Amino acid sequence: MQGKQPEAMNGKLILSCFFLLSLFLLIKRPTFPYSSDSLTSYLSNKCTKIPSSVSNTLVHYALSRTTPQQSVLEVSVSLQVLQRKSPCNFLVFGLGYDSLLWTSLNHGGRTVFLEESKNWIINVTVEHPSLESYHVVYDTKRSQAKQLHQIGMQEQCQQVCDPRHSKCQLALKGLPSFVYETQWDLIMVDAPTGYNDYTPGRMSAIYMAGLLARNRLDGDTDVFVHDINRPVEDTFSLSFLCKGYMVEEKELMRHFNIPSHKKTSVGTPFCP
Repeated sequence: MQGKQPEAMNGKLILSCFFLLSLFLLIKRPTFPYSSDSLTSYLSNKCTKIPSSVSNTLVHYALSRTTPQQSVLEVSVSLQVLQRKSPCNFLVFGLGYDSLLWTSLNHGGRTVFLEESKNWIINVTVEHPSLESYHVVYDTKRSQAKQLHQIGMQEQCQQVCDPRHSKCQLALKGLPSFVYETQWDLIMVDAPTGYNDYTPGRMSAIYMAGLLARNRLDGDTDVFVHDINRPVEDTFSLSFLCKGYMVEEKELMRHFNIPSHKKTSVGTPFCP
């Protein structure tokens, strides 16, 4: 404890309490998407243990000096959706200090991380081997954002199709096959790096999140974009996830709910 300022400790205590409360609510919520036998087993065993993935996460954040990159208010945006939809399929662009949090909040579901750095994947998964992450290669630079935005507004980029067959330059075609074939319930864009013109920028990640959401067979996908104070995240999210699909915005987090375009009539516009 020596050497820590009171303000820092109070902030960490508040954040830890928030995580503990959120995880408790998630574990205790009365939703049982499994068989009646599972429900009976649950009710007959009132003293159930906390799942190891959740307990490991609690220990990690309680003892770590590194806190997640998102604020409590920003986390609350996706937490509300996870409490309603989990266990579900959750795709995250970026592997970070908050990855254990997302996996635990989606306990029982599948949480997948797409990361640009092979070395970072190795470093993180050595410490936390339960995290499911895959390397992604981006062939863009943030300096191309204006040009790519103009391309994205053209007809070939406004068509809803399997990204592997898309003619749009923004479509990512080198992802694992299951990424294209899974019905994602939540998608979060918090990567790749985009803090200067030499980094990949999040143009393709944001476009892909919208395309995957529209391309699902039915239902809807909640999409979250972090760092909307930056020009790329702000402009591309409103253009390709669509202002008409935006649900809310808190601090640097923007939330969209995008319906499947597979079940709608022919001629449905890319944006409402």
